Amino acid sequence: MTSTQTSAGSLIREWRTRRRMSQLDLAMEAEISQRHLSFVESGRAAPSRDMVLHLAEQLSIPLRQRNQLLLAAGFAPSFGERSLGDATLAPAMAAVEIVLKGHEPFPALAVDRHWNLVSANAAIAPFLADVSEASLLTPPVNVLRLSLHPGGVAPRIVNLAEWRTHLLERLKHQNDASGDPVLIDLERELRSYPSGLKGSRPAPVEPNAIVHPLRLAHGDQVLSFISTITVFGTPLDVTLSELAIESFFPADEQTRTVLVRLAKERAELS
Repeated sequence: MTSTQTSAGSLIREWRTRRRMSQLDLAMEAEISQRHLSFVESGRAAPSRDMVLHLAEQLSIPLRQRNQLLLAAGFAPSFGERSLGDATLAPAMAAVEIVLKGHEPFPALAVDRHWNLVSANAAIAPFLADVSEASLLTPPVNVLRLSLHPGGVAPRIVNLAEWRTHLLERLKHQNDASGDPVLIDLERELRSYPSGLKGSRPAPVEPNAIVHPLRLAHGDQVLSFISTITVFGTPLDVTLSELAIESFFPADEQTRTVLVRLAKERAELS
């Protein structure tokens, strides 16, 4: 979807279709007439800047794509896009580092919109042990590729089939929301990797389970994690809106004990 090739009306229609909304649904949400929306989508009416932003809000269009929509409608972008090293983003990046450091001795990492590693805390080390494909650790490090590639972390993921399904579903949901061609290609690549099923179906979910854990072999032990995703609230910068922090928590006491011990060992070596 490029603004130089696509009209604002067709982009709005494409996003409406992506969100599985009828014209009537969107018109009601936006509190405008279906006739006016139809004219906007067909190009018979030119939307104002405020109308473009209003429809984009109702459609939950990401900030990057809102800028594209504004350009297609003949308006300047509303949302800035800075590099992560830009001085104006320094307070936000400092907040990211505080969150990552504060989460130790448990692992946490920050990624950009393409799941490339931005930063990580020291507790991420157990995830990277025994990665046989060195290129996977060459920046930019894509954490989804690193996780599922047979030369990456995948051979040590005890429940690879379930975790792979979880990551692919998350990526598919992100693709449905953004339509990013880079992520679409990444999803296609990841689906080509071994599934870990070995001719069998994924294990059924335990009746008392609350989330899908990540179970990672570490020496003769199995570490079990649950995770959360954190994003910035009400960002006005494109880059910041696409930054996410994934924090891993021990799902059992054994994992907690091992992570605390590893942290003490790192502190003694430093």
